[in-house]
Amino acid sequence: MTIKEDGRNDAQKLWEKIKDVRIAMLTTREPDGMLRSRPMATQQTESDGELWFFTYDDSAKVEEIEKHRDVNVSYAAHDKSLYVSVSGKAQLTRDRAKAEELWNPFLKAWFPDGLEDPKLVLVKVAVEQAEFWDTPDNKVVQRVGFAKALVTGKPIDPGENKRIDFTGDSPVSVDVTKLDG
Repeated sequence: MTIKEDGRNDAQKLWEKIKDVRIAMLTTREPDGMLRSRPMATQQTESDGELWFFTYDDSAKVEEIEKHRDVNVSYAAHDKSLYVSVSGKAQLTRDRAKAEELWNPFLKAWFPDGLEDPKLVLVKVAVEQAEFWDTPDNKVVQRVGFAKALVTGKPIDPGENKRIDFTGDSPVSVDVTKLDG
């Protein structure tokens, strides 16, 4: 049995969880079909289902996105026991107003010429589906759960696991921890 819920609260929870995880792994498809991931600094997460990144227009990821818009963005905050996988469609844009809105002084470390660099481009990922795993970050709670699983012979409680579909009029979530199995 799959339990589907209105996903607005879970979608908001997702954005809250990843807003402080600055570095994500962006996965694109290379011309030969192989998947390639690289670290990217998320500039903004939006509750309407968009992620934003800066890059150069002559980077390999730009060519890969132009050929295959399907991408994955993954986040991991091991210290918080949080793991997120986001799938969606990437789009390249030179929206100056959006670039100005997202720009911060730390970006000069990667883009020394700043917003005046003619090669600077934004990558917008329109999220279609996301899944997150969130376990208690308290080490004592984790150890007790692990010990309980060993004693009872029942699998450890993985914590909260939600899958959110953003493709409809409003997000719909599935509590994966409540699926049959």
